[in-house]
Amino acid sequence: MNAVEEVFSISKAQTLIALCSTVPGYWFTVFLIDKMGRFAIKLMGFFFMTVFMFAIAIPYDHWTHKENRIRFVVMYSLTFFFANFEPNATTFVVPAEIFPARFRSTCHGISAAAGKLGAIVGAFDFLYLAQNQDKAKADAGYPAGIGVKNSLLVLGGINALGFLFTFLVPESKGKSLEEISGENEDKAAEEEGSSYNERTVPVA
Repeated sequence: MNAVEEVFSISKAQTLIALCSTVPGYWFTVFLIDKMGRFAIKLMGFFFMTVFMFAIAIPYDHWTHKENRIRFVVMYSLTFFFANFEPNATTFVVPAEIFPARFRSTCHGISAAAGKLGAIVGAFDFLYLAQNQDKAKADAGYPAGIGVKNSLLVLGGINALGFLFTFLVPESKGKSLEEISGENEDKAAEEEGSSYNERTVPVA
């Protein structure tokens, strides 16, 4: 096929995946985030992303056979579903909740920028890493990489790291922004300290 036909074919496949997995994943998050909580959904998302990524990567040669293409697309779609039924959604929800009010906008912006930077690095690095280990078989203009299978294994490992780092993120379900950021406790401590000073300072 020519370049236009190839782009059209890829666009159809990506649109199908988006409609069947990416968009439903976001809607599942919308309906369940306040019922399950951010922490539980995030753990579940990273866990299943890791499982499906390794399930694609480890037997990768199996998925390359023509008769397994539909099952491969299903597995691939499930990784997108769980990517959006959690990590992609709470990436912008949680930073808007857990930071103190005086830093919230700045820290949310930094978090969003870090997420976009990670997406850019991941997308471009995967193009290079997924190239054939034999330079002669790599795409024109690309150096030799580590192959698709090893690249998917790396992605699976990164998902596993995301699962572990989730334990460092506080749960914000059902809490006010002041409770989550600890501002109520700080204010109470300041008021208590002020009251104590008033009681202990001698009157002239």
